[in-house]
Amino acid sequence: MKLTVEGLNSHYGPAHILFDIGFEVGEGEVVALLGRNGAGKSTTFRSIVGLVAQRSGRIMFEGKDVSVRPTHEIVREGLGYVPEERRIFTDLTVEENLEVGRQPKRPNAPSWTRDKLFTLFPNLGEMKNRPGGRMSGGEQQMLTIARTLMGNPSLVLLDEPSEGLSPKIVEQMVDAILTMKKEGVSIVVSEQNLHFARLISDRAYIIERGRICFGGTMAELDARPDIRDAHLSL
Repeated sequence: MKLTVEGLNSHYGPAHILFDIGFEVGEGEVVALLGRNGAGKSTTFRSIVGLVAQRSGRIMFEGKDVSVRPTHEIVREGLGYVPEERRIFTDLTVEENLEVGRQPKRPNAPSWTRDKLFTLFPNLGEMKNRPGGRMSGGEQQMLTIARTLMGNPSLVLLDEPSEGLSPKIVEQMVDAILTMKKEGVSIVVSEQNLHFARLISDRAYIIERGRICFGGTMAELDARPDIRDAHLSL
């Protein structure tokens, strides 16, 4: 397995947020972590990359135990993280933002160049010299993903990539994620949008109130409307 999470518990101060979270991601898979707002999706991602101090459990990435390692070491192992907040450098141009994310090639991951990323995200190729602060939300989302890929990760955590985007940009995001998969990148996507998840994912887990309550293929999830209605309906 590319990523295995076992018995993950996380706290923010006295508040217990995640309860024995467990899931797996295989080589070249796209796995969706589905759940309503506040279910624990972002905390799960932040815990995996070491951004939640109070956490316990076992996180195996590329066969290595990274459970207690600091964030910069986990990222250097090839685990990319695209936060929901995007966090681009607004004063830097598109090309300068990409250079910030550059890391050496990895033997177990596809290699990305600026030209390759401009093919993946044509919008970015048309605004190479535009400052990040003068881009739309969808363009900033693309830039954040592209900057993460400049680190040549073998697995990427994408936090709510479709949130707040126009339908046209969402279509481009679907195409980009499927291309990343073809290139050999394993991907975990946290989502509320079930339709978006269906278009890109091999398997899905549902999280509610910090607990995993379903795991299976998208076909298995579609065969369980009771599960969908109980945990994903607004």
